[in-house]
Amino acid sequence: MDLTSYAELAVLLINSPDRLTGLEGLRLLLEEGGRYRPGCRITRSDLEALRDLREELMIVFETAEAGDEEAVVDRLNSLLIHHPVQPQISGHDGERWHLHLTEGGRMADQYAVGAVMGLATMITDLGVDRLGLCQAPPCRRAYLDTSSNRSRRYCSERCASRANVAAYRARQKVGQ
Repeated sequence: MDLTSYAELAVLLINSPDRLTGLEGLRLLLEEGGRYRPGCRITRSDLEALRDLREELMIVFETAEAGDEEAVVDRLNSLLIHHPVQPQISGHDGERWHLHLTEGGRMADQYAVGAVMGLATMITDLGVDRLGLCQAPPCRRAYLDTSSNRSRRYCSERCASRANVAAYRARQKVGQ
């Protein structure tokens, strides 16, 4: 089971507040995260639950950014209690038997379980410092640092380039 892909669900949710304005936006978010199946029912309750989860996950990333490991673990443990994991053996699309997390219940519950369990596994395997918020002002989008040397500081190449150009221009201005 690739729990990094589950952790990416948390990042996708945090970075998509504009999609949480209506059911169609939520459907697009779920499609992008590979969590939508044609015919599945998405409700206003799912939308509200994922808005709440987004706020909780943002606090987890902000707390990780501040370096408070114990607070990150406490928050994730609370979320794990609120969204209990129910693993299930699955075989589909010609793949071998493998584990999935919670396939039953509301769409929001399925999403939450995957996102929270993915983050919990990531921090226990790799460390809290692998959760980050983009350092390119004013961005602050979330990312997972999966680099081998723990060096990621930006959510995308675009933000990294923008920050590097701004730093270069600032140095040029000081040198004049």
